Amino acid sequence: MTPATTPPVLVAGASGFIGRRLCPALVDAGRPVRAMTRKVDAYSGAGTPVYGDVADDSSLRAAMIGVEAAYYLVHSLDRADFERHDAEAAAAFAKAAAEAGVGRIIYLGGLGDDADDLSPHLRSRREVESVLGTTGVPVTVLRAGIIIGHGGISWDMTRQLVERLPAMVTPKWVDTRTQPVAADDVVRYLVGVLDLAEPAAVFDIGGPEVLTYGDMLRRLAAIEGRPLILLPVPLLTPRLSSLWLGLVTDVDTRTGRALIDSMTNEVVVRDDSIRDVVPFEPMDFDEAALRALGERIKAKR
Repeated sequence: MTPATTPPVLVAGASGFIGRRLCPALVDAGRPVRAMTRKVDAYSGAGTPVYGDVADDSSLRAAMIGVEAAYYLVHSLDRADFERHDAEAAAAFAKAAAEAGVGRIIYLGGLGDDADDLSPHLRSRREVESVLGTTGVPVTVLRAGIIIGHGGISWDMTRQLVERLPAMVTPKWVDTRTQPVAADDVVRYLVGVLDLAEPAAVFDIGGPEVLTYGDMLRRLAAIEGRPLILLPVPLLTPRLSSLWLGLVTDVDTRTGRALIDSMTNEVVVRDDSIRDVVPFEPMDFDEAALRALGERIKAKR
């Protein structure tokens, strides 16, 4: 197709942590982008802003007219009822996509073993995957663990702990394994799966290293040249941990609790077939962390 005839791609969550990176990457790849937002006049990112609200079915249908593919990057961890709200939003999005004839939905979900006792956050991500596929539109799912980049809640929480506490008491989740991935690499994967011949697929994505949360804290402290002492307190409950995070970081208690609950689940790549589908060498933790720190410096200027 020529650029003039290439149908647009919709990005729901265009103003979010990943959406604001994905939109310019899609434009650079020659894809017309509709950036879905509830605040069209305030949008200043890449693509053409269009009004859309997951709580407004008619706005979703209007935003999707003529769309080839729709990225779904929406979540609501800051709500007490986020599981119900996210399931309802996904159902509305999937219904509108089917009615508009959208060819595929691409969703960024969360890693985690289905055989594990998943946290409410990760359980909700799995439910959204399922709900998005209920109307017959093929869904491509990318499952990620902690994403490293300025503006990401989990990353900013990690950075703030290291920068504000030279010594910290730590619950048992610091020994949980995860496979962090750079935000820029997540975007490369999201763009790379847009034209899959078989769009109904699930892929795990991650960086090249499996680390514990304690490892990440220590590595970041070393990068920034800061002292760090971790004092394990195995009986520190998720509720107390979230209250503690609320005191020393900018993460609100409700979101912190949802994230901490998820940190008890190991989130590592079990199937690396995405490396054959979108071949490139992802950044290691140190490179991703340095890039995220650089992004923050630029944002403050």
